[in-house]
Amino acid sequence: MWPPATRAATAWWRVSESARKPVSSRGVKPVSHATPHAASGLLFAVLGAIAFSGKAIIVKLAYRHGVDAVTLIMYRMLFALPLFALMAWWSSRGQPALTRRDWLGVLGLGFSGYYLASFLDFAGLAFISASLERLIIYLTPTLVLLLSLLLFGRKVQPVQLLGMAVSYAGVLLVFGQEATAEGRDVAWGSLLVFLSAISYALYLTYSGELVQRLGSLRLVGLATSVACVLCLLQFVLLRPLNAASVALPVIWLSLLNATLCTAVPVLLVMMAIERIGAGATAQIGMVGPVSTILMGVLVLGEPFTLWVAAGTGLVVAGIFVFSRSARASVV
Repeated sequence: MWPPATRAATAWWRVSESARKPVSSRGVKPVSHATPHAASGLLFAVLGAIAFSGKAIIVKLAYRHGVDAVTLIMYRMLFALPLFALMAWWSSRGQPALTRRDWLGVLGLGFSGYYLASFLDFAGLAFISASLERLIIYLTPTLVLLLSLLLFGRKVQPVQLLGMAVSYAGVLLVFGQEATAEGRDVAWGSLLVFLSAISYALYLTYSGELVQRLGSLRLVGLATSVACVLCLLQFVLLRPLNAASVALPVIWLSLLNATLCTAVPVLLVMMAIERIGAGATAQIGMVGPVSTILMGVLVLGEPFTLWVAAGTGLVVAGIFVFSRSARASVV
């Protein structure tokens, strides 16, 4: 999803979720508009959002070489594993050892948030456009709220319901246009990506306690390392080893996906939060769907219609209203 590493991602909502907590509880200091780091923070946030969004483009390009989802995600995780293992080691230096309960939490979150969410996302991209995929993934914040309502009885404000309705209407608009043009496979692909968003929303819903105890960087490093191992095991169990023989462009695209669209944006977003705060970083993350659509048109040759433009506008506007009301509720 999201890349792992906060996909797709999907990364946007982890930033947005943290913005709901008082600054003192997150350990993040308010950033003055006059800080010399503000400009670099804005740049990091923009680049991080665009890099995350590029994942869908790279996956679609790789599919043109006849590779399947199981093999493609194996290569992506194979190249990402050393990066995330290094991240886990670096962030664990001088920290207390994980308890059995911590390890169970890491395993569960790694399965749901990074393995299952990533695989479902990759599988869905075989059937739908990168633009529609990104808009569906962008609904993740609303799914977190719905899960919090069902599991913990959290209250939902009327303005949040309005934002959700607008954003879902936008996705349905783009889905309807694409299904009419491409056929029934679009429904299957959209369902897979929506299940991916639900899986990642479960990760976000249950990760709060571990984030507070282990720290976000350590948790991401450990959970994504778990997901990488699971994706490698999945390939070994489901495919013959000679299935690893793929076209050379698939290798290079997977390496690019693992670095530029997975590990690098995680660090960029974290540096952006440090400089400009979680709220501003979340709002800047809204360039993600727009950048995916532009790259889809320019790189993949996907059609850009008035329906896509209108649907994207509705989704971005709905999530903007939704996220602002969420932050206002904790002020």
